Amino acid sequence: MPNSPVPPTSRSRFVRGVLFGVGALSLLLGLLGIFLPLLPTVPFLLLTAACWSRASPRWHRWLLSRPRLGPVIKRWEQERSVSRRTRRTALLMVTVSMLATIAWFHAHPWLPWMLAGLMVVLLLVIARLPTSRDESR
Repeated sequence: MPNSPVPPTSRSRFVRGVLFGVGALSLLLGLLGIFLPLLPTVPFLLLTAACWSRASPRWHRWLLSRPRLGPVIKRWEQERSVSRRTRRTALLMVTVSMLATIAWFHAHPWLPWMLAGLMVVLLLVIARLPTSRDESR
């Protein structure tokens, strides 16, 4: 599998600082998304990787070296795909968390319907992600 070229580091110190800050904020939001059902985790982590690859190769390498996050981000950067296992896990987690949120807000007349619609859209987006072979476990 060919390695994707690393984007050139921005030359402007200001731009690198902004990209680093956006990446750090995105990482924080992604970590919060682990615990908050309506906040997506993976898109924020991918945004962090994209920002840090241009702002600081050192921090980008640090992100890729994380045992839980690194392999998923590397696969996305190299193949623009996720493993079948990752996709199944994402589908399960979205379903469970959204159903729990719907149950929590069941007293509101319109909110459960809006959340159900959002859940369907998220499930369709995740189900359409390209997949590649699972790595050995």
